[in-house]
Amino acid sequence: MYGQQSLNDLTFLMLYGGVALLAVVAGLYLLFRKANAIAPNIIPPKALRRWTAAFFLMAALSHVWWYVLGVYWLTDDRLVRNIIVIMLDNVILVPLVMAVLLTLLQDRRRPLWPWLLLQGPVVVSAVIGIARHDWFCGYEMAHYWLLAVITFFVIYYIYALRQYGCWLRENFADLEHKEVWQSLIFAIALFVIYEFYTSNAGELSKEYLAQVLTIVIIVFLVWRVETLQRLEPNVELETDENDYSHIGALLEQQCETSHFYLQHDLTLQQLAFILGTNRTYLGAYFTQAGITYNAYINQLRIEHFKRLYMKAVAISRTVTARQLASESGYRSYSTFSLAFKQYTGQSVTAWMKTQQSN
Repeated sequence: MYGQQSLNDLTFLMLYGGVALLAVVAGLYLLFRKANAIAPNIIPPKALRRWTAAFFLMAALSHVWWYVLGVYWLTDDRLVRNIIVIMLDNVILVPLVMAVLLTLLQDRRRPLWPWLLLQGPVVVSAVIGIARHDWFCGYEMAHYWLLAVITFFVIYYIYALRQYGCWLRENFADLEHKEVWQSLIFAIALFVIYEFYTSNAGELSKEYLAQVLTIVIIVFLVWRVETLQRLEPNVELETDENDYSHIGALLEQQCETSHFYLQHDLTLQQLAFILGTNRTYLGAYFTQAGITYNAYINQLRIEHFKRLYMKAVAISRTVTARQLASESGYRSYSTFSLAFKQYTGQSVTAWMKTQQSN
């Protein structure tokens, strides 16, 4: 809540206007630039770009209405002014943040309208507070309600993230630029910042910090949008077949012997096409076998890495783990290192030392 001290501080007003301008530029960039500047090879979800752009533009507009009401309108009635601007932030910015977070999860469409409906009591409380000139009704009641809604959303989002993680592991061999675990941390951090932002009681130092945090949020979201690959949920009809005995032989012939698993960004859909079946049927095979598609591909790639390394040791060829990981189908060494330890129970370095001593 911006006080008179901040309105009289030229440096703060310059920072305040600069943050609003940055939000506008970021929003227009996401709306109208077709190609990515950060990751040119990534094609992000269109819906994510649009929701994030809407959030940026509304954040800039929020800066405008806070300043206008603080300087030009309702200057003699700070209570009503604060109720109005906080209510606008609550019913516009909070649902937009929720929309951005939900759009990050690409396994299915998750509706926003229930969260919009839950903003109704916020508006009602604000109207009652303005009519009665009552801060408790106009802000405190709405604030407690919104905290409850946000807490429920975070719990729901944790559940949705678990669903999304399972979907990724069941359908994609390479998870780099796809996982969105950072979004949970971001969601919690963002709502903590929002709580701090709306309850700083006009303290100038906290108002400066709020603007700096807004810059961090803008930078993070632009990076997140431009590095998240668009994924297409594959919807297919269920098959009535329940005999998977031939799938193992097909996998051995078409995937393992041919080293098809070395292909980057290999999806379950692509592998199913090569086998002459469909994604649903092949996914059911892996489920019956008690393994995810991601784990299956990782096992093949790690065993390939081991063979390459043992061959190099046998002929005294100098190689690096990073080089062999790349030759084994991994673009990211950190992804390979984590998968290797999960599969073998050893770090890559420890395993290589063991082989050298044998």
